[in-house]
Amino acid sequence: MNRLKQLFITLPFLITMSLNSTAQKQRNFLALGDSYTIGEAVSAAESFPYKFKEALVKQGHPVESIQIIAQTGWTTDELQTAIAAETLSPPYDLVTLLIGVNNQYRGYSVANYRVEFEQLLRQAIAFAGADTERVRVLSIPDWGVTPFAEKEGRVAEKVAKEIDAFNAAAKEISENLGVVFIQITPHSRLAATDLSLLATDGLHPSGKMYAHWVQSLLA
Repeated sequence: MNRLKQLFITLPFLITMSLNSTAQKQRNFLALGDSYTIGEAVSAAESFPYKFKEALVKQGHPVESIQIIAQTGWTTDELQTAIAAETLSPPYDLVTLLIGVNNQYRGYSVANYRVEFEQLLRQAIAFAGADTERVRVLSIPDWGVTPFAEKEGRVAEKVAKEIDAFNAAAKEISENLGVVFIQITPHSRLAATDLSLLATDGLHPSGKMYAHWVQSLLA
């Protein structure tokens, strides 16, 4: 059974269909993260939360609202601070979490990331009504293959190794808490030879790459 079916078919309270009516429950979606979530350097419509919403609607799963708590440059602790200051309306039908690239970029430790990432993921689960089936974690893309990294004089292999370490921690924690971990990092590395996967800033994903993320979420 694919992830979309797990999310919307095995959970009857997510799809309220009547034998005598075609009306469906309007769902709400909470996306937590950083620049990769808001879609830095692309339009909102090209970002993965809105592309995901579009895909769900096309498959007959209407989404009423998307709430995004994300900002370029945020680390795990900054996302935690922002969440604490935000007005939220749980439970959400779907919560995504993608965070950690700026921890790596700033040279923060994986050990510290593990602590704060787990706290964030537990919050995400709580926002989803304590239902882990409603939560998805996306892996951190590898920015080390981008023109931006080259201009900064970064060594791609070193960035890749560090990104892999952060992702290994996120994957382990996600699996321990029963949350699906979506691996998008390998596809992000294709930008080394395909610049169409990058936005005009030479760093962040293009709509084309975000479309692949959505397919990974739906697979």
